Amino acid sequence: MRITMIVLAGLLAVLHVKAADDKQTVKSVLRSAVVYRAGAELVHTTRVTFRQGSNEITVEGLSNKVDVNSIRIGSDAALTIMSVEYATDFLKPVQKAAGVKKLEDSLEVVNKELDKVQVVMKTNQELLELLKANKQIGGTQTGLSVAELTKMMDYYRSKTLELQQENTALREKEAKLTEASSKLGRQIREEEQKNTKTIGKLNLQVLCPMEGTYNLTISYITPAAYWIPAYDVRVENITKPAILSYKAKLVQTTGVDWQQIKLSLATAIPNQNNNAPVIRTWFLSYINPLATELQGRVSGLAAKQPSLDEVVVTGYSVRVRGTNTLDDEKERAPLYVVNGAIVTENEFRKIDPQAIKATEVLKDNAALALYGSRASNGAVVVTLKDELSDYVAVNDNELNVTFDIDLPYDVPGNGKEQQVKLREYTVPAQYRYFAAPSLDKDAYLLANLKDWVQLNLLPGDANIIVESTYIGKTQIDPHSTNDTLQMTLGKDKRVVITRQKLVDYSSVKFLGSNKKQTFTYEITVKNNKKEKIELELKDQYPVSGNKDIEVELLQSDGASVNNETGILTWKTELAAGESKKYRISYSAKYPKDRVVNLN
Repeated sequence: MRITMIVLAGLLAVLHVKAADDKQTVKSVLRSAVVYRAGAELVHTTRVTFRQGSNEITVEGLSNKVDVNSIRIGSDAALTIMSVEYATDFLKPVQKAAGVKKLEDSLEVVNKELDKVQVVMKTNQELLELLKANKQIGGTQTGLSVAELTKMMDYYRSKTLELQQENTALREKEAKLTEASSKLGRQIREEEQKNTKTIGKLNLQVLCPMEGTYNLTISYITPAAYWIPAYDVRVENITKPAILSYKAKLVQTTGVDWQQIKLSLATAIPNQNNNAPVIRTWFLSYINPLATELQGRVSGLAAKQPSLDEVVVTGYSVRVRGTNTLDDEKERAPLYVVNGAIVTENEFRKIDPQAIKATEVLKDNAALALYGSRASNGAVVVTLKDELSDYVAVNDNELNVTFDIDLPYDVPGNGKEQQVKLREYTVPAQYRYFAAPSLDKDAYLLANLKDWVQLNLLPGDANIIVESTYIGKTQIDPHSTNDTLQMTLGKDKRVVITRQKLVDYSSVKFLGSNKKQTFTYEITVKNNKKEKIELELKDQYPVSGNKDIEVELLQSDGASVNNETGILTWKTELAAGESKKYRISYSAKYPKDRVVNLN
């Protein structure tokens, strides 16, 4: 019997070794990446030799952050993937990049040299202390001649000076080596921040009908990458179109350095809800004030009513509509049925909403006919998803835009922004200046971009460069229904605007119990540019918000006046070097014992 057990143990050991030998481990190569505004789809390839029948394969080199529901595997043969298991390998030794190894070697050389310098400095300091001690001893000796004493003093002086000068040079060298060591250390720490300490792998069980070597393609979605749009808007001259450069700031921390890959950037956001809203019947009913008050403090209170008017299910919230009371909660609760089995309300609440395929609410006779008196208060019948097809949703994403980059691309996984230039457009633009001198004395150059819809722009920051000078940043917001997209290009100091109060035309009068103030302002605009400009000038006068306050516009100099808002608008053209003046005057009458915000 003992011999039989030993033989069986030996056979099991052999089978275990054979099973371990049969399991292959292969490395994958990243071929392409489609980066979305949140997440990315990565595609790897590998070549595997399969034997006929069942095979166990481990594929390494994947991202350590993977949406496992998105994993797809394809092959160039009639292989059957029987199972897929994703795992993160924490035991895999970290392989340092060549750049990090080079930095570490340089740091080691610098630190060794620094140690040598510090040893020499310490030795010199000890020699200086020894000289000082011997000098004191020699100075206290008797019987020394003047020549001997002079010779000893010269030796002390020269040797001390030599050691101090050498230490000064060594301290300078030490400071430089310390700085170099610090810089190398910081650079190494920055490189080590890359998300490469763990790798992802797939354990596959594959059925192969015929022995051979085949290609596998593995694709999946990872959340560890994204891109955000950015723009450069260049204006050489206000008589020429604007040049808009469409760029992307790309970031990835997938744990894999992307090297020589096919890179695409898509405006889509994966895993978003693409279902159009469904409008359902809006039932209007009375609300019990007491129940409303207790709703936020008491969890799961069910209302009692003479008859079951309607059972409403919203997520996990189930309530009975009608005239309610707060007693007999359990008696009035509906019956919960999940996949044909009756469950408690607590068990029902533990169900993942994403796992629910359908929910049906049965009332009155319909519930009683199926479940008897237990469903006298209605029944909530839930069907759970149990097939892969239940989790598949077909979404038409024709409105998304993808930018394909033809050149092989490298994107390190260090989490730093890498700018990618996508396209450059020449956009017809209409330029004009805008000023509101009552708020800001500067004139702003605005650009109205035409035909901007076809550019597929996204919200983002834009650098403004006017006449080869960086002006600053602005925001591009394409969520507009207008035919033109307006952008602020910055201030132009060559368009000078002043607004001053004319004291001679402003006054204060007292009329009985009222006080009347008159204000007059003069606006001067001058074009110091070499070309003609279009200017939109705005000012305002106050609008009365009280029947006791009377406001009258006395002078507007041809402005377009909005009486409801009190805003005046002048649209004018100024030739090179031309200046124009506009005057605005208004009066306000109000009770003299009151104070009005006229300033």
